Amino acid sequence: MYWPEPDAPDTKPDTPETVEKARFVWIDAGGNFERFANSKENILADLKKVKECGFTDIVVDVRPTTGDVLFDKTTAAHRLEKLDVWTSAGYAWVDRTASWDYLQTFIDYGHELGLNVYASINTFVGGYKCPYGMGTIGMLYRDEDRAGWATVINTADGFKSTLDPSIDDYGARFLNPANDDVQAYIIGILKDIAAYDVDGILLDRCRYSDEGLQTDFSDISREKFEAYAGVSLANYPEDIIAAGGSKLADGKQYMKQWLAFRAKTIHDFIVKAGDAVRGVNPEIKFGAYVGAWYSTYYESGVNWAHPDYNPAADGFTSWANADYRNYGYADHCDIMLIGAYASADRIYGTGEWSSQGFCTLAGKYLKNVPYAGGPDVGNSTGWVDGNRAADIPKVIDACINASSAGMFIFDLCHVRKFDYWNACRTGIDNYLDSLEK
Repeated sequence: MYWPEPDAPDTKPDTPETVEKARFVWIDAGGNFERFANSKENILADLKKVKECGFTDIVVDVRPTTGDVLFDKTTAAHRLEKLDVWTSAGYAWVDRTASWDYLQTFIDYGHELGLNVYASINTFVGGYKCPYGMGTIGMLYRDEDRAGWATVINTADGFKSTLDPSIDDYGARFLNPANDDVQAYIIGILKDIAAYDVDGILLDRCRYSDEGLQTDFSDISREKFEAYAGVSLANYPEDIIAAGGSKLADGKQYMKQWLAFRAKTIHDFIVKAGDAVRGVNPEIKFGAYVGAWYSTYYESGVNWAHPDYNPAADGFTSWANADYRNYGYADHCDIMLIGAYASADRIYGTGEWSSQGFCTLAGKYLKNVPYAGGPDVGNSTGWVDGNRAADIPKVIDACINASSAGMFIFDLCHVRKFDYWNACRTGIDNYLDSLEK
């Protein structure tokens, strides 16, 4: 007990206030579509469990990789009507027949339960090529006038749109981030969401396509790069990277400048998007989800660090030139979610590819920007088949204590599928108990 000195004011000395860190759970559109698309009852039931576990925030995916949206108040986008998802009966189409507003339902129920509600979008995507011969879906395939927005891949057989039938890998079809029409379209969607009573907006897949260093090689990207670098390329793409090149070792004379240009493209979009969102609602929190593997994230065309962090001075000279640091965008975000997606047997550690190490290193890259790191408990190595309830409290401990603002778990569908509710509650209770010690 504190006893004041004689004649001293009867007040305790100042002590640092303990602030609880946030606990996010991500709600992927596809992973939860069968259960949530047409059932308010299922949404409410699961959100009650989320609250009981001790989570404080939910992140609701309202624009999956088809490019269509799960909210009604929009002038920019097409309302999502169906998704190809893994269901209880196998891989199949699930129709959305309900007329109620999906996003608004999560807002209403979430706020009623005392949860903060973030909306997320898959940013630079616009279609999906389905496996098992189920066809294609989404804006890029449906709208002929927007097919030119698709990213262009540098293949060994020349430049090809990601929509080209010869690109036979299934998955998301990306847009070209350097296209001004693409950026304006996505910002229109973000402004629509900002008009809802959401607590925040997070950008997912705000990057170049899954083909990495092979994109984007459109005429638009060439023109903008030449203007940025002050050069006229005699051979494109060979002045940057070998035809069909997919590795850093395939890079040529202008490779580092090209990587900086791509990072600048994403940086400048983040600035515009954040300004647009805050223009609708100055109180909203704006940020992004990124993968924690910073040392190779340049392949996605993104520098998610704070500009005060200098990767070239920190040993990443093989891909970062002196300008690269200038295109770190974290200082334009209120919150960052960091995917610390290590394997189940690499929870604790100090370097990349351990969940704790990923979160610790993020602090170096992000400086004072708040961030929450967390695991993928359904797709990362060792997590896929479940039976990891004993590891959930460990990974919560590793991530929440190594991150400045909290932790998150991807995804709610895995928590439900593997019955990790009690494990999540134990991990969060352990953290809360530690604050009282």
